[in-house]
Amino acid sequence: MLLLVLAWPIGLLLWADGKITHVTALSGAADTAGTTYLLAGSDSRDDGAINEDGTEGARTDTIMLLHEPESGPTALISLPRDAYTDVPGHGPAKLNAAYAWGGPELLVASVEGLTGFTIDHYVEIGLGGVQGVVNAVGGVELCLDYDVNDKRSGLKWKSGCHTVKGKKALAFIRMRYADPEGDIGRAERQRQLVSKLVKQVASPGVLVNPAKQVSLIDAGLSSVAVDDDTGIIDMGRLALAFRAAGGPEGITGAPPIASLDYRPGGVGSTVLLDPDEAPGFFADIMAGSLPAGKVGEE
Repeated sequence: MLLLVLAWPIGLLLWADGKITHVTALSGAADTAGTTYLLAGSDSRDDGAINEDGTEGARTDTIMLLHEPESGPTALISLPRDAYTDVPGHGPAKLNAAYAWGGPELLVASVEGLTGFTIDHYVEIGLGGVQGVVNAVGGVELCLDYDVNDKRSGLKWKSGCHTVKGKKALAFIRMRYADPEGDIGRAERQRQLVSKLVKQVASPGVLVNPAKQVSLIDAGLSSVAVDDDTGIIDMGRLALAFRAAGGPEGITGAPPIASLDYRPGGVGSTVLLDPDEAPGFFADIMAGSLPAGKVGEE
């Protein structure tokens, strides 16, 4: 009986580790303090979950920096996909252009240049796979305080909190044209979904149910790619860091922004991080010296 009890979690870990897709992503830059994860949500149309006429290939709709300092609060910071930055080898551009031009490696290098962090772990999530994960945990309760009828994302929402399944959850985190705060509002909704999913995964109904464990791992890892050095144990630590960032002792939000419609010429409308405040903000996140709470969303 003891062997059977021990065999299940060990076998589950080995099976899960074998399902992970690996990609070349890390830059090899000198380490910075703490542990830093870069999470990219890819809106690839290849799996059929996202359908928009005239849109092909993959882009990074979601870019999040998750940092666990050596001491101090864990932070989950959403980087605007339209952030104006220098993309190595291409010059000034929107941040999400880096992925389109050079995949994970160029995105990692661009984020490192923008923030000063060296990325230790890269995790790319196909947003189409969100549907499967939400369905695997039985749905999640999401909240939005205004009505929405957005044709682009397909989101129809009545103000308030509602328990939704995968298809509507995906529309919830993709909608931005009907959001008065655009990408900033969308980033907040994306963090809300991640937080709710982490709580659902950690619930007793999932943790003690072998069938749900298998279903969740199968749904989650089928749409995930990580850097060559990241394994299932690192993914577990990532989940714990997510939980810490979303808790009362963590930090969530966005970096200081100077303009949501910065037009330097040649790249359209971009988001300009505050050149005076953003460097100090990222340095404080790295040092663990910022107080817990929400940042950059007033």
